[in-house]
Amino acid sequence: MNEVLRRPARRSHATIKEVAELAGVSQMTVSRVLNRRETVKEATRIKVEEAIRELNYRPNLLARGLAGGKSLFIGLIFHNPSNTYLGELLVGALQACRDEGHHLVIEDFTSEDIKEHGPKFVERLGGAGLDGVIVAPPISEDDDILDALTAAQIVTVLIAPKDVSATDISVSIDDAQAAEEMTQHVIEHGHRKIGFIRGPDNQSSSRRRFRGFKSAMARHGLTVEDGWVAQGDYTYRSGMLAAEAILALPDRPTAIFASNDDMAAGVVSSAQRLGIKVPDDLSVVGFDDTMFATAIWPQLTTVRQPIADMAAESVHLLSRFLRARDAESEGEEDAMQRNVVLDVGIISRGSLRKI
Repeated sequence: MNEVLRRPARRSHATIKEVAELAGVSQMTVSRVLNRRETVKEATRIKVEEAIRELNYRPNLLARGLAGGKSLFIGLIFHNPSNTYLGELLVGALQACRDEGHHLVIEDFTSEDIKEHGPKFVERLGGAGLDGVIVAPPISEDDDILDALTAAQIVTVLIAPKDVSATDISVSIDDAQAAEEMTQHVIEHGHRKIGFIRGPDNQSSSRRRFRGFKSAMARHGLTVEDGWVAQGDYTYRSGMLAAEAILALPDRPTAIFASNDDMAAGVVSSAQRLGIKVPDDLSVVGFDDTMFATAIWPQLTTVRQPIADMAAESVHLLSRFLRARDAESEGEEDAMQRNVVLDVGIISRGSLRKI
């Protein structure tokens, strides 16, 4: 005879105790399943997961401390036009949370008008029981949102903030130095006429990358022609449109540096549509080394920004900070490195040729 599990009376929100009772296991076992611990038998895991679905259990309401006080609820908030960037970001954050036994709550600001609803959205985050949040660009540069997070006393790690020196906890790269190194790499391939596609002006990463480009050009005594610089917004379509404007010039550059891979892929697409061969007639380089870099042909020479690593390091930073604070280890809290700058690298592929 099949065993019939009696379902407890439902409240407005299911609890971990109700999940445990329905599955016929301990609350500790439910916590282990949620934390993906390998010590749980497969049959037990299935029963717990069925109970979670049956009760529509929400992990962010989980009682804390069942796994030795190590399991955190971490929010990741973002609003970014590049799906490839977001994909890398989510992979890194999810992997790090799984490794450390934490839970990741993802909040997308794209459905909100940030200026009008942002502070209310932060209030909702403050009431969701999160231990801390990771804020991805460009939200990490939005003063209204950051002020609201501070007012709500939510511990925050910023990815690529606009001013690392004024940030409590952050993970970033040196955008200007990376762009300067890439420009130097293009110059070393014999190019002197180099175009540039900027990202949105309201993002400091865009401004820093353009500054690095100009610095390398100036160091070699090369002119940055106005017509060879076009505005984009970090999207594929903006890269296409910017490339069309540059490539329509009678005296066009021999190489274009787009300040992210999405736009660089758009440049390659526009060039091919116009009958301009990449890299024979035009070299193209990008920034990020997302999936776009290897999904197109020729594959992109690009700056490898360790996006997944930045997200993972943000999780680790937040976890270390909260452990030190909760243990009242002021010395450890003060000694920990709070502003981490990760290394980048140049990845050479087929979109750049020597002339």
